[in-house]
Amino acid sequence: MPDEFRTPGSHAVEVDEDGVSAAQRLREEEEHGIRRPEGRPAHLVPLLALSWSLFQLSLSSWFLLDSTYIRSIHLAFALAIVFLSYPTLKRDVPIPGLRWIGEKRRIPIPDVIIAIMAVGAALYIAIDYEGLAIRIGRPVARDIVIGTFLVIVLLDAARRVIGPALPIIAAVFTLYAFLGPYMPGVFAFKGVSLSRYVSQISLTTEGIYGIPLGVSARIVFLFVLLGAMLDKAGAGRFFIDLSMSLLGRFKGGPAKAAVLASGLTGMVSGSSIANVVTTGTFTIPLMKKVGYPAKKAAAIEVAVSTNGQLMPPIMGAAAFIIAEYVNVSYLEVVKAATIPAFASYFALFFLTHLEATKLGMRGLTREETPSFFSTLGRGLHFLVPIFILLYELIIPRHSPDLAAFRAILALSAIMLFQHAILASARGQGKIPQAIQRGFLDIVSGLISGARNMVSVAVATAAAGIIVGVVTLGLGGLITTIIDTLSRGNIYLMLVITALASLILGMGLPTTANYIVMASLTAPALVTIAGWNGFAVPLIAAHLFVFYFGILADDTPPVGLAAYAASAIARSDPIATGLQGFAYDIRTAVLPFMFIFNTDMLLIGIDSFPLALYIFAMTCVGAFAFASATQGYFLVRNRWYEMPLLLMVAWMMFRPGYWGHLIGLENHYLSYLLGLALYAFIFTLQKLRSGRFKVPFIGEN
Repeated sequence: MPDEFRTPGSHAVEVDEDGVSAAQRLREEEEHGIRRPEGRPAHLVPLLALSWSLFQLSLSSWFLLDSTYIRSIHLAFALAIVFLSYPTLKRDVPIPGLRWIGEKRRIPIPDVIIAIMAVGAALYIAIDYEGLAIRIGRPVARDIVIGTFLVIVLLDAARRVIGPALPIIAAVFTLYAFLGPYMPGVFAFKGVSLSRYVSQISLTTEGIYGIPLGVSARIVFLFVLLGAMLDKAGAGRFFIDLSMSLLGRFKGGPAKAAVLASGLTGMVSGSSIANVVTTGTFTIPLMKKVGYPAKKAAAIEVAVSTNGQLMPPIMGAAAFIIAEYVNVSYLEVVKAATIPAFASYFALFFLTHLEATKLGMRGLTREETPSFFSTLGRGLHFLVPIFILLYELIIPRHSPDLAAFRAILALSAIMLFQHAILASARGQGKIPQAIQRGFLDIVSGLISGARNMVSVAVATAAAGIIVGVVTLGLGGLITTIIDTLSRGNIYLMLVITALASLILGMGLPTTANYIVMASLTAPALVTIAGWNGFAVPLIAAHLFVFYFGILADDTPPVGLAAYAASAIARSDPIATGLQGFAYDIRTAVLPFMFIFNTDMLLIGIDSFPLALYIFAMTCVGAFAFASATQGYFLVRNRWYEMPLLLMVAWMMFRPGYWGHLIGLENHYLSYLLGLALYAFIFTLQKLRSGRFKVPFIGEN
C-alpha cells in the first residue's frame, strides 16, 4: 500500500512502501545476511560484531599486534559471522535431515560447528606462527589439511555472502595451477604441487593473508565503521535535506540533490546498494513528482550511487588498497583520482539538467524545500567528524587508520550527547534517558559497521587466493595471453581489460573485482604498453580497472543497485540498469582518456592554477560528451552536431594529440580550439532555440 513521507517542507510525497521494503531487504541481505534467529541465539552475532569493532578500534589506539596476527583474527571474526548469519542455501530445503541447510529462523548446530572449525583454521597461522616460519615451504601433513580446509571454508563463505562468481573464479585459477602442464600452447603452465599451493595460499602472507586482507583489517574496517556510525547518527538524512535545500528549487532539483547527497554518502559507504536505499528512498519519489519517468528517476539514483565510490577522499575502500598496490602515499591516490571523479560528477549534474530540460520540468517550490541555514544548523555537528578526518589526512598527514579512529571518537561523543542536547533545548528533560539512547546508537553503529565489513573481509581474503595463484608464476603467462589476444594493440588491450572488469564486476563486490583485475591485468597493461613504446603509469592502470569494476554495479543483467532502485521506483530493473549505464557512459570514457592523457591524473602537475585549468577543460569535455550521447544541448541536437560535440570532447580529453597534430609547442593551448568549437555549437543551438536566455544547471 502506498504510504507518505513529508519532504523537508510542508508537502507530502507518495512513497511505495512495498518498493522501499523490497529495496531495504536487498540491502539487508547484502550487508547483514538473511538468517534471523530468535531467542538468545539472536544476540550471538551482534555480540561478535560488537567485539570485532572494539578489537579493530583498539588496534588503532593502544593494542600493538603483529600484522599477521591482525589479519588472522580479522578473518576469523568475519568467517564466524558468515556461518552464523548466512545459511548454506537461500531457499528452504524440505528434505528431512537437511532442513538446516536453508534454516533462517535459528542457528543450526552444523553451522555452529563449521563456524568454530573455520575460526580455528583462520587462526592457525597465528597459533603456530613460529612453527610455520620454521617449516616455510615444507609443510607437514597437519599444515596441508588445515590450509586446504581454510581454502574450502573461505570459498563457501564467499559463496554465501557475495554469490558464486568469486568462488568459481578462484576455483578455476586453483585448477589451472594444478592442470597447467596439460594446457595447450600459450596457455601451458608448469603447474604446482599441493604442498606449494597450500604454503603459498594459506600459510604465508602471499595469498589469503596478503595485502588486500591486511588493508581490510588495518584501514578499511574503520572507514566502513565510520560510515555506519554516521548513518546511525542520522547524517544520511541530513545530507539529503542539505542537498535538497541547496538544489531542490532548480529545474530537476531532486535529481541534482540526489547527485550531491549520494556523492556525500557514497564516498564513505563503499556500497552502491546502501547509497541507493539511503538516498533513493527520498529522492526517487521526489524526482517522479517533478516529472522524471520512473525508469529515469531510478537510473539517475543508480548512476549517482554507483559513482559515489569514485569520490575522494575515501573512494569506498579502494583508495587505500590502490596505495598499497602501487606503493605510493594515500594522498597521491587521492590527487590522481580527483579530476576524473569530480568531472564525472559535474557531468552528471549537467546530464540531469538536460533530462529536466527535455521533459519540460520544474523544480520544487519554496514550501517543498527546507531552509538551508536551518538545515545546516540542525546537522552541522555531523560535519565535525568529516572535517576532523580530512584535517588528519591532509594537514598533519597522519595514517588513515589513526585519522579514521579520531573521527570515530569525535562522532561517538556527538552521538552520545546529541539527543540530550536536543532534549534540553526543547525543555523536555529526561537527560539520562537521552544519553542512554545515544549510547545505544553508538553500540548499534559498532554492530552495523562490523556486519557491513563481513562481505569486504571475505571478498578480500578470497581474492587473495587468486592473487596467490598469480604470484606462483601465472603473472607472466597472463601478460603473454593478453598480448596475444590484443596483438600488442594498446586500444584493443584496453577494451579487453574493460570488458573483463565489467563481466567480473557483475558478480563481485567492487573491492574484490579491483583486487582480481589489479593482479591480472593492471601490470599487464603497463608491461605490454612498454613493449610497444607507450608509457602507462602504474596508478593509471589501477584506476582504469577500478573504474570499470564500479561501473559493473549498474550493468545488466546483474547490477544489484539497479534492482534496489527499480524496487523503489516500481520500474523494470533491466530497463533501469540499461538507462543507468547509458548515463554512466560519460564515466566509462574517462579511464580511456586518462590512460593517454595523464595530466587528468595530475601526474607531474604541481601548479594549482594549471590543475584547475585542466579540471575545467575536462569538465567541458565531459559536458560535450554528455550532450552528444543524450542527443540534447540547448535544444535537441541535429545529426551533424553529435560528431562536433564528440570532437569537442576529444579535444578536451586529448589536448596533447591535437597540439602535436597542429604543431603547438604548448599543447594546453589546444584546449582553446575545443572551447571555440563548443562556443560555435552553443551559438548554433541558441539561434535555433530563438531564446536569448540560455538555460544552465542552476536555472529555475
